[in-house]
Amino acid sequence: MLDILRLYGAACLPIPRRTERWYWSVSCLPSTSDKPLVRVNASWMELFTLLPDGDSLRARFILHLADFTADGSPEPDTGLLESCPGRAEDVTHSIWRDGNSILIAKVRGSASIRRFIEHPHSLRAIRNFNLTHMNRGRNAYQASHCYSVADHMLGD
Repeated sequence: MLDILRLYGAACLPIPRRTERWYWSVSCLPSTSDKPLVRVNASWMELFTLLPDGDSLRARFILHLADFTADGSPEPDTGLLESCPGRAEDVTHSIWRDGNSILIAKVRGSASIRRFIEHPHSLRAIRNFNLTHMNRGRNAYQASHCYSVADHMLGD
């Protein structure tokens, strides 16, 4: 799990140490009934969550739907989305339409989560979403920021 967090921190968060806590945070405190192992937040938004999945992991990535659509379509390009983790069966999705349509990508298995983070298209989409929410102002979840998890995540 920590290797995935390290990859996420290095690849997906802009200037991670300078923006830590004030613009993004990592926490092991569950705020929902899905019992996350760890969650990364910015502003009022969840960015990334790791959850148990039997003996393995699953991840939830919150992204802009527009980063996975063509020609303003209200549905994602599932072929593109399924290519990001390497195995189509390892990704599912749902859409949250709140005025700014949000794509919730759920990826199963450590190897597929890593591939999703490393895939050029999904990495660009992750960075785009993260920067959008970090630019919305101070992180609402600063108080639950876990410095020890952040230290592992950022390789310190």
